[in-house]
Amino acid sequence: MFSKYIYSQNVTLDWKLHNIGKIRLVVTNTGEFNAVGDGLFNYPGLINCEYPPNSSEEHIADAGLWVGATLDSVNYVSVAEGEGSPKEFYPSDAMWDTIWVVSKNDTVDIPYWNKYVGKSDQDFVCRYTDYGPVSLRVPNHHPLGLEVIQISHAWASEPLSDFIVVEYFIISRKYNLKHVFLTSWMNGNVGNNTYTDYALDDITYFQKNEMMQICLDLPGGVDGQAISPIGNKIFPPNNNLEGDLSTTFTWYNGRQQGLPSLDNQRYSQISSGKIMEDQISTGDGTKGFVSVGPYKMNVGDTLHFTIAFICGKGIEGLQANAKFVQWLVERNFKIPSPPPPPPLRIKTDDKKVILDWKPRPGDINPEEFIDVNRTDGITKPFEGYRVYKSTISSSGPWTLLGEYDIADDNVGPNTGLAYQYTDVGLLNNVEYYYTVTSLSKPDATINFPEQESSLSANAKTAVPGTSPPNDVGAVAVVPNPYRGDLPYYSYNPPWEKPTGSRHQWMEQDRRIQFINLPVNCEIKIYTLAGDLITTLQHNDIQKGYEDWNLTSSVGQAISSGLYLFTVEDKTTGNVQVGKFVIIK
Repeated sequence: MFSKYIYSQNVTLDWKLHNIGKIRLVVTNTGEFNAVGDGLFNYPGLINCEYPPNSSEEHIADAGLWVGATLDSVNYVSVAEGEGSPKEFYPSDAMWDTIWVVSKNDTVDIPYWNKYVGKSDQDFVCRYTDYGPVSLRVPNHHPLGLEVIQISHAWASEPLSDFIVVEYFIISRKYNLKHVFLTSWMNGNVGNNTYTDYALDDITYFQKNEMMQICLDLPGGVDGQAISPIGNKIFPPNNNLEGDLSTTFTWYNGRQQGLPSLDNQRYSQISSGKIMEDQISTGDGTKGFVSVGPYKMNVGDTLHFTIAFICGKGIEGLQANAKFVQWLVERNFKIPSPPPPPPLRIKTDDKKVILDWKPRPGDINPEEFIDVNRTDGITKPFEGYRVYKSTISSSGPWTLLGEYDIADDNVGPNTGLAYQYTDVGLLNNVEYYYTVTSLSKPDATINFPEQESSLSANAKTAVPGTSPPNDVGAVAVVPNPYRGDLPYYSYNPPWEKPTGSRHQWMEQDRRIQFINLPVNCEIKIYTLAGDLITTLQHNDIQKGYEDWNLTSSVGQAISSGLYLFTVEDKTTGNVQVGKFVIIK
């Protein structure tokens, strides 16, 4: 593998996370989805294609495009991702050659796509080639002279939130190519990844009538059975075919040999026209591909190849969503849209949070939203608002607090519109999460349900509490005593919770809190013998508290005992002394 330094001199690497619907999928501008463990992308330890959110349920280890073709009577294959070969597609080193994020109906001038118009609630647009400087340094790689524009689409609202659709625009820039085969590779790992060996009881198979590879978690195993299988549905190009369409499906048990590593081996497999029988044996993941062809491409020709990653509740839910994807693609993504989210503003006070989403001058007003893709003649389809709360994270799970819609229009509960909500009875100095969405009316002409803006689009964190006092004197420690035998992480809201993308509580997540702090002060913590353990600096005009994770200044966890603290107000010079107890 090349070093990241070498890559950085020749490419602009980028990644984004689809997080607007129910699937969490990492997209990179090298054509790989998820990019597990390759060392190129510095993204946190996210679940690989998590569905549904916050379930820890993984579905894809990695996936990507292969393109094979005959050039000068020799067969070659260029690979975005596939075990047994390095990556062979890369972006350029131009600063703009990143992943562009475009919302539905927004128009963006991308250097390689003038006035691109967003099709989904969250479009990711990127470009890569197999003939750039880094690609040419990949051992045993012979470029086909291909440029690929990749656009992935995600939607916020049901019934569109259970899948992500990827469009490939594959352009021949250098050569006339014959016998071109387009291949979608997927390494399925289905199961709850909090368990060791969760992916060792998967099988994969192909449904030719749906043109879809399915990876399924079998019942039992260490993780039980997953909520959802994963489907990889493909839509072959309808132009430039060399004769009849040939379809190939091949799977590999992860504990067996046979993954192709050389171009002639790989091309022989993707062009075989054979569909393997359903997998019966299980092993370390279920790797496989679906390939279609042959096509021909002269210089300047484009093949439009579309795939979809589909989830759902059980195999029945996946099948239903696959049919909806088919309908969506056939309509060229022209479907009713949700209104934009309202402009949410939050104020906090003692044990309460006040939400306000009244549009002000200059704000985008969801009530004025115009949808040109409706079929019922309603050009302004706004219907109402929904208010949600979570005690866990800004990605949910969410609890509905209230729904407010247009009165007397025979749609929804007809409660009447409102623009403010006050949540009371909260714990001070604890994080809560809120979001407000906008709703559309259903489109009765095509029996299309109401659409709701993304829950994550304007999710905000709120910490209720009082203002910092003018001086020390009332500083206290909570909880006191701190009890190591209590599962503080299981409280609702949790007093302690994992940081970053971790789901499991760890020792460094322990927490006590100094409350009633003045704006600018210094906290020192001592053993009963007077040894200084650590010093905390606090300087905040809004929050009057500071957290401590029970570790010393050198990162050592403290033991049970009685501890002393001092708090010095840096403005007045006054000092308060106190004590607290740790019981482990």
